[in-house]
Amino acid sequence: MIRAPFLSSIIAPLIAGTLLSISINGSFLFVNFVLMLIIGIGLHVAVNVYNDIYDTIQGTDNINVHRNESSGGSGVLQSHPELMGTMFLIARTALVIAMIATILLLFFIEAELWPHLIILFLASAFFSKYYTAPPFKLAYRGLGEVSVWLAFGPMAILIAAVSQNIGFHPYIVALMPITGLSTLSILLVGQMIDLEADKKGGKHGVASRLGTRATSVIYLLVQTLLVANIIFLYSYINGQSWPVLLAIIPYIFIFPRTAMIIYKHHDQPVELKLGAKLTVMIHLVVSVLLIAGLAVILW
Repeated sequence: MIRAPFLSSIIAPLIAGTLLSISINGSFLFVNFVLMLIIGIGLHVAVNVYNDIYDTIQGTDNINVHRNESSGGSGVLQSHPELMGTMFLIARTALVIAMIATILLLFFIEAELWPHLIILFLASAFFSKYYTAPPFKLAYRGLGEVSVWLAFGPMAILIAAVSQNIGFHPYIVALMPITGLSTLSILLVGQMIDLEADKKGGKHGVASRLGTRATSVIYLLVQTLLVANIIFLYSYINGQSWPVLLAIIPYIFIFPRTAMIIYKHHDQPVELKLGAKLTVMIHLVVSVLLIAGLAVILW
């Protein structure tokens, strides 16, 4: 119901941001880290559940014949519509827990960083519900991609840094785009698979607006930017920063096949499902290796 496997998309930037913050200030605030994890996971659970709820209410999930583990929602409400009330309870509870953790975290960080934390929470809470919920319905108005990149990239990295009493440090800014780009790549493949249902449901993302061919090219560009960002981070961080380059490994062994599938079969949902699985695999391996690389630098 909460699509737990996809929580890696928020856990990875929170841990990566924390590790880089520790290397900057030379200390680790454990309580702050725990509270920050609760905030991030609570907000991500809310967005996952609200996404299912409102895509079901607005009809998108009901007509999606290409649902899979990488796109199309959980399908819980299609099989068990009686769980709608439970889903609302889970989403609202997750937001309340995240809000309580945010309030508690204020007592453990420097006062000058309070505005950062408050704005980050409010913006994240807004995205978590109104990514699909009316009246804003960001994903239905072509703003879903920007929201995903912000939430899982800059915003997630910054809230991790703020929890360790770090603000817009240049190293933190250099790290910000990577995890957002990685999560965005999953969204783009999902849009190509779900195109028919999204069009019928009025969900106008990049694929719906520009077509699958253009979306496949954008997907390749996003992945290229991600690799470039990793290389830039390596060159920008002082000292022995080579371990961050480990995160490029899946682009040597997995990405070539993935890129070929997505570019060649951009308009064939059945064939794209393998591309989606491989994209998720790249995302997971990049996340693990980026965290490992930052940990090695810290050690």
